[in-house]
Amino acid sequence: MEGASEEKLVSVSNLVTVFENSSTPGPVPRAHQLAGCRSPPPAGPWEKPSVDEALGSGHRTVSRRYLSSLKNKLSSGTWRKSCQPTTCPEPGTQEPEEKRIVRELLETEQAYVARLHLLDQVFFQELLEEARSSKAFPEDVVRLIFSNISSIYQFHAQFFLPELQRRLDDWTATPRIGDVIQKLAPFLKMYSEYVKNFQRAAELLATWTDKSPPFQEVLTRIQSSEASGSLTLQHHMLEPVQRIPRYELLLKEYVQKLPAQAPDRADAQKALDLIFSAAQHSNAAITEMERLQDLWEVYQRLGLEDDIVDPSNALLREGPVLKISFRRRDPVERYLFLFNNMLLYCVPRVIQVGAHFQVRTRIDVAGMKVRELTDAEFPHAFLVSGKQRTLELQARSQEEMISWMQACQAAIDLIEKRNETFKAAVQGSEGAAQGQELQSEELGLRAPQWVRDKMVTMCMRCREPFNALTRRRHHCRACGYVVCARCSDYRAELKYDDNRPNRVCFTCYTFLTGNVLPEDKEDKRRGILEKGSAAGSEQSLECSFLQLTGDKWGKSGTRGWCVIPRDDPLVLYVYAAPQDVRAHTSIPLLGYQVTAGPQGDPRAFQLQQSSQLYTFKADTEELRDRWVKAMARAASGWSPGEAEDGDLSD
Repeated sequence: MEGASEEKLVSVSNLVTVFENSSTPGPVPRAHQLAGCRSPPPAGPWEKPSVDEALGSGHRTVSRRYLSSLKNKLSSGTWRKSCQPTTCPEPGTQEPEEKRIVRELLETEQAYVARLHLLDQVFFQELLEEARSSKAFPEDVVRLIFSNISSIYQFHAQFFLPELQRRLDDWTATPRIGDVIQKLAPFLKMYSEYVKNFQRAAELLATWTDKSPPFQEVLTRIQSSEASGSLTLQHHMLEPVQRIPRYELLLKEYVQKLPAQAPDRADAQKALDLIFSAAQHSNAAITEMERLQDLWEVYQRLGLEDDIVDPSNALLREGPVLKISFRRRDPVERYLFLFNNMLLYCVPRVIQVGAHFQVRTRIDVAGMKVRELTDAEFPHAFLVSGKQRTLELQARSQEEMISWMQACQAAIDLIEKRNETFKAAVQGSEGAAQGQELQSEELGLRAPQWVRDKMVTMCMRCREPFNALTRRRHHCRACGYVVCARCSDYRAELKYDDNRPNRVCFTCYTFLTGNVLPEDKEDKRRGILEKGSAAGSEQSLECSFLQLTGDKWGKSGTRGWCVIPRDDPLVLYVYAAPQDVRAHTSIPLLGYQVTAGPQGDPRAFQLQQSSQLYTFKADTEELRDRWVKAMARAASGWSPGEAEDGDLSD
């Protein structure tokens, strides 16, 4: 746990940013000296110019000088000494160590709730009121800056602090706090949203302070008040970021001071584990945010090419290398980006407007090999050999060459390990379920055992890797394999499901129906739009001409032959004519909302989902009602043969 805690502290430190021109911290105001607590003025990186100087010094950039100080305070626990207990035991008596720590926890919590009150009820509310009255800056900017601070304040003021106060007041009868923290600790995961938004909030705060005089005026007035203690808003906003590590430090010390046989020891240890889990939850959110930000910056430098941008990728290494050319005597400057699944071989652009690099070659890590080259003419050379291309590269030093080779080999090993996991999952399910292959006469007669999603990383039929956007996981209802949408784009009747059509993979479809591919092998290869409208009309759930109006179809509108096929009941196909062999367009209906048309036209209706809006007009009101019913069923996932509330989704 200690090692993970250190990693958490580093990640928190990497997130926390403060403005270089912040104010000089002053004494805690009288209104916030709860239970006599007073924060001593920090030193070193905490010392900054005054408020007036800070606000008048021009644009304030986000800096990370503060991180080393914060990290040291996190690690050493010295910040816990900022609030000293005011209630001291009487002379001749010695308060138990565990009670002293609980008292310290309560007093720091009182000071923290006061700070949350200042953030939520003063800064947030007054800025929001100014935005509403003056319209000088958007209300959404204020809400983005403060994120979910209102929820955090209410939780601590109404639940956490009162529970701690009651328990300390009744300490003689109930000397324990582990059960209280166990009950409330799971709610601390709400901090992940605030922490994840912190860097963006700091940037917005700096931007609008410089951009909007009314915004700056509200901040200056509050920051110069006694309630703020001459501290800037960004200093107050740091408190929630730092709070969970403080809980962990205090609770860890509490557990250590408890006697071995103390009744609260087990509960306190569980509470500490929950606090640690909440910290890890915030830490994971920070790490993922930083990863996506770094990845987006890399994609921007690469020109945002469609076949490269993938949020599931991880950048392992980047840097310049020299390319040993077969035609030129001297090596040429090149740049490499190594991701977990590909190596990009790039050329720096001369005019770096927009994209900084042009991608020359993409080499898949799967099947890639790397080894050192022995060449007296080109020292520190190594070979990268992949399916797409083989490159002879030269590093600037032996250490750099070794570093590149190790990074490439680590990516290769990771891919091979994933493939081994996939093979083990397939062999495991086939080994115990070889009966599915050998006893295939049972296919469709009984519900299969589904392979768990986390056991595979790629389609168990075509072996293409899954991702969250373009290739998602589905289950074959016949064999239970995890397959992609393309490999499970088939339906077959399953006896164990009352002979209703179910999603199956192509292997099971072939066995259950006796067809090589649906209807005809070539039809399947022609593409999703090449479904004959005549066949669709004969075996359709609904088909007719509809007037297509609105911007999606052009200003003048047009008339199209619309079909919802029985063998593809969740998709609307639009043809130019009833006998066309290729649809003009197709609309997956799942998830759309069917609403009344504009201007109260009784024959019009609309399909709406997010920013997508399609408007249709039927020839009669009766035909319009039939289409609305058919589209609403398809939008809910209903298929022929199912009850109205049937659901085929994974």
